[in-house]
Amino acid sequence: MCPTSTTAEEIMRFPQLAIFNSKAHVVCVMGKPEASKGTSASIMTHLWSLILVVASGIQATDTSHPRNSAIRHLTKNLLQKYHKEVRPVHNWSEATTVYLDLFVHAVLDVDAQNQKLKTSIWYREVWDDEFLYWNTSMFDDIREISLPLSALWAPDIIINEFVDIERSPDLPYVYVNSSGTVRNTKPIQVVSACSLETYAFPFDIQNCSLTFNSILHTVEDIDLAFLRSREDIKHDKKAFLNDSEWELLSVPSTYNILQNSAGDFAQIQFNVVIRRRPLVYVVSLLIPSIFLMLVDLGSFYLPPNCRARIVFKTGVLVGYTVFRVNMSDEVPRSAASTPLIEIFFTVCMAFLVLSLSKSILLIKFLHDERCSGRERPLLCLRGDTDADGTRMDPKAQLAGATESPICQEHQAQSGTLKEVWSQLRSISDYVQAQEQADQREIEWLALLYRFDRLLFRSYIIMLGLYTITLCSLWALWSSW
Repeated sequence: MCPTSTTAEEIMRFPQLAIFNSKAHVVCVMGKPEASKGTSASIMTHLWSLILVVASGIQATDTSHPRNSAIRHLTKNLLQKYHKEVRPVHNWSEATTVYLDLFVHAVLDVDAQNQKLKTSIWYREVWDDEFLYWNTSMFDDIREISLPLSALWAPDIIINEFVDIERSPDLPYVYVNSSGTVRNTKPIQVVSACSLETYAFPFDIQNCSLTFNSILHTVEDIDLAFLRSREDIKHDKKAFLNDSEWELLSVPSTYNILQNSAGDFAQIQFNVVIRRRPLVYVVSLLIPSIFLMLVDLGSFYLPPNCRARIVFKTGVLVGYTVFRVNMSDEVPRSAASTPLIEIFFTVCMAFLVLSLSKSILLIKFLHDERCSGRERPLLCLRGDTDADGTRMDPKAQLAGATESPICQEHQAQSGTLKEVWSQLRSISDYVQAQEQADQREIEWLALLYRFDRLLFRSYIIMLGLYTITLCSLWALWSSW
């Protein structure tokens, strides 16, 4: 007896039933030649059901394969006969154009003493590899894959100003699309040589270049171009971390051909223009230095022969010295240029030392003059002197005592007049000497007063020039 027919719902739920029932019906019909045409129609129905089940199984088998199988097949197909030692062009007379792009991420360090700049950048290289292309319809519509950079040809692009090796993350893969375009993006910490100018510190603006070119291939083999427009590169600051001491102003770029004996090389130069934020240095250096200068200027109002002026200026000199010691840790050192603020402080200390030395010499001179004047005693206070101002001999006095009283009286009167005259002359000489000493002191004081005024005016002129220069540098700094 033939098996009953299976419904469509049962076939969808249990496809193996359709296969079993179809076979059973075929056997049953073949065993009964007298089967009617209705039975043949039933057989055809089961055969169609079997075809549908097989087709659905094939489709399920296809969809069960992961997409990775196509990626593996594509990768194997691309790299199986690839030679990374050969420049990827079919026609050797055509140059490979490498498109460059650069994003400045951060300024890590500015070493003015060693003339080094340490920056963190994102660098992109894009070029066309004529041996890495495929038909997307043959590989599940895969349009882009990642391949190991070590297995591909890559341009030998270097940075000319590179002077040190820093830790940078190693990205071993690049992206390749179906048309053969290779994109290599990598972050780099660059320690580059740069001519750093510190004259305008703390309002200094630095311009450091990063020059990219091929080390071996001439422009006939490898040419360089910009991936983006130069204006977009110049004003793009979105990737910059704007929280350090330095502020990114712009990144202008130029393309030129470097000509030398080995050939013509294409190169692209990016200029990283940065400026220092000066607020911390204005508060910690400039304002205290201005206070010291004003105090030093106030010392010129003390009399030149005043000993308190020496004490005052000595205290100011100690303040200058301590301030310069503290300032030396913050002011950048460079063999190429000296900061203006250090030049100004050196000149101020020179003026201060000159004024202090002048005051010391003046007081020493006046002291010597007064001591020499005091060594000449008043003769009127000594007595027992002759008419010439010399002291009388005691033996002469004893010999005179034996003379007659009249002669003694006459000689006594004559001696008294001579003694008075001698004392008056001594007083007159002493007064004249004192007047001459006072006159010399007045002349020296007048000369030193004029020298003091000259120093004061020079100090004012220098302070004015320094202020004008700082204001000009600040205005130039703000104009960027």
